[in-house]
Amino acid sequence: MDGLITGENETLVGISVIDNNDAEHVIELRKTDGEITGHQCEEYADKAADRTPEENELNEQARRFAQYYVYCERGYDTVPPEIHPERIDAVRLAVQQLSDDAFADLFGDLEQQLRSYHDDGVSRAIPIPSGAAGPNSVLYRQHVYLGVDPLETDLADEAETLATLHDVDLDAIGNVTDVDEIGDSAVDDWQAFSQDLATVARDQEVTVNDTLAIAAVSSLYTAYVDSRGEEHIGEPDRDPFERDPDTLIELAPIDPGPLEEFRAYLDHYLKCQIRDCFVRMGLHPPEEFCVLGPGRIEAAEQYKTLEMYPDFTDPENDTLLASK
Repeated sequence: MDGLITGENETLVGISVIDNNDAEHVIELRKTDGEITGHQCEEYADKAADRTPEENELNEQARRFAQYYVYCERGYDTVPPEIHPERIDAVRLAVQQLSDDAFADLFGDLEQQLRSYHDDGVSRAIPIPSGAAGPNSVLYRQHVYLGVDPLETDLADEAETLATLHDVDLDAIGNVTDVDEIGDSAVDDWQAFSQDLATVARDQEVTVNDTLAIAAVSSLYTAYVDSRGEEHIGEPDRDPFERDPDTLIELAPIDPGPLEEFRAYLDHYLKCQIRDCFVRMGLHPPEEFCVLGPGRIEAAEQYKTLEMYPDFTDPENDTLLASK
């Protein structure tokens, strides 16, 4: 994959992408959110229905690569969270920094649900959906959100000034994981504070990656396949923020093992998610993320159905580990 920014105005960026089949894609996307507003490629048919599955995936690779390339070259927020390797890695690192008690508070329901499949003495955190084809036809999902303690950044003085201006108690907010606990007016104040602090951070080119932490998670919910093979995706009963999560955990009912073993499994699983981000934008992952195993379910389905991909979920497959 290769890219070249061809133009830019106040709202849009134009980019030429050469895919791994040597086809050129002329793509236009919005600076603010990476929304693709234009995409032309003479090599493939205009309509998805007229393209082969591999050609559709090459088109998707080009779009994902364009979003990531513009983010890397210009710093605009153009990569959706679910395919943003750096954001998912920040989640991975933040999970590993949690105390045992904090880890159990955030991911205890998930661990309990998985353990219930392997230990009859453990009750289920949530019921298996009645419409599922079977107990093992269920994925357990949880949204994960990052946050930052502004007092631990280079913007501490500015944060305290803005907190006073917006009547925000930084110490109290830092201990809240559910916005329902603080009321609508306080949420509005916090959002205004966050937006102003983000503007200051951009203006001063301050990075806060080293101070990111897990701010909250959603309640546990399910996705499952019924007896007719149809997929059903639920919604969490509680989701603490009205924004896209920084990543989505979706696990089959594996044996979680002891706490430290489950934490290590999540670390590997999130590495697999990051691998999927790079592979599905047509890039070879960095060495740290050249791992085998299950990551995102959507990626796993593509690996199993498209001949252009090896099955990276197979722990016996060493294709990804070979140098390119």
